[in-house]
Amino acid sequence: MKNLVILISGRGSNMEAIVRACAHEAWPARVAAVIANRPDAAGLAFAASHGIATAVVDHRQFPDRAAFDAALAQVIDGHQPDLVILAGFMRVLTEPFVAHYTGRMLNIHPSLLPSFPGLHTHQQALDAGCRVHGATVHFVTPALDHGPIVAQSVVPVRTGDDAAALAARILKTEHVIYPRAVRWFVEGRLALDGERVTLAPPEPQWLFLDDTNANANLNADAQAAGEGA
Repeated sequence: MKNLVILISGRGSNMEAIVRACAHEAWPARVAAVIANRPDAAGLAFAASHGIATAVVDHRQFPDRAAFDAALAQVIDGHQPDLVILAGFMRVLTEPFVAHYTGRMLNIHPSLLPSFPGLHTHQQALDAGCRVHGATVHFVTPALDHGPIVAQSVVPVRTGDDAAALAARILKTEHVIYPRAVRWFVEGRLALDGERVTLAPPEPQWLFLDDTNANANLNADAQAAGEGA
């Protein structure tokens, strides 16, 4: 039974998707804690309502990032995590913190990395004239929004899209690929080979949300993920 610790800063919709998938698919794991850096993070209430331990490590109470990260790591390690999951955790982490969790910390970023790291990714994609956009689950490394890629989702950029519309469509795919990637880790199926991730036995590490049959394709992929396809 693996222990999962999820870090959030706000609503934590990806956290919700992981909690639900863990229970519904009966992973050999449990969400041991949900930790926020903001006391008003809405996702804390969801976690508590599901019997999950919660904690707040308010970054505003610390003089610098190093002090915050040290305090955060102490709280995380109290839950003996096998995997730390960043789910909308809006903090830049220090290199010692990242090194402490090397190979056991995942993040999801709303772009097709290595394109568009950082903030405002959807507007960046629109400004660049991208015809497709998406999200990436990756292992965390000291380089911001970089690291070995576990899974990606792709959606078309439609005529008339603004950043909000594009973000909403991509978020639906995040709720499929992030739980899927975490399940692969829990099942011991992921291995790091330098900058590459191998999955054994292999299965598609991407999700394409077709513009003409979006809901059907998304639902089919969600069902396949739940069945371990």
